[in-house]
Amino acid sequence: MPYHSTPLDLAFHALSDPTRRAVVSRLAEGEVPVSVLAEPFDMALPSFAQHLKVLEECGLITSEKRGRSRWCRLVQARFDEAANWMETERRSWAMRLERLDVYLDGEE
Repeated sequence: MPYHSTPLDLAFHALSDPTRRAVVSRLAEGEVPVSVLAEPFDMALPSFAQHLKVLEECGLITSEKRGRSRWCRLVQARFDEAANWMETERRSWAMRLERLDVYLDGEE
């Protein structure tokens, strides 16, 4: 059976990397040029650009050229989708655990 990645799968994959999570954390403070984003990381700019490409391809960030710099910013909609999925799962598991508690309390 072929595996087809959904946008949500791609977003979680992108966020599985600590470098990309750090980039997202920095972008949560506001949009910045790539050169500023890359400063704290000990890697060549082409390697860092690959991380940005993954984040952009899954829709977590967007970038645009302004003069001689490329600026990045977060795309809130993709984060909202991930948060909604996690909240749905949290509610589902909370209900299951509540039913288990009721069942276990009845067994004593």
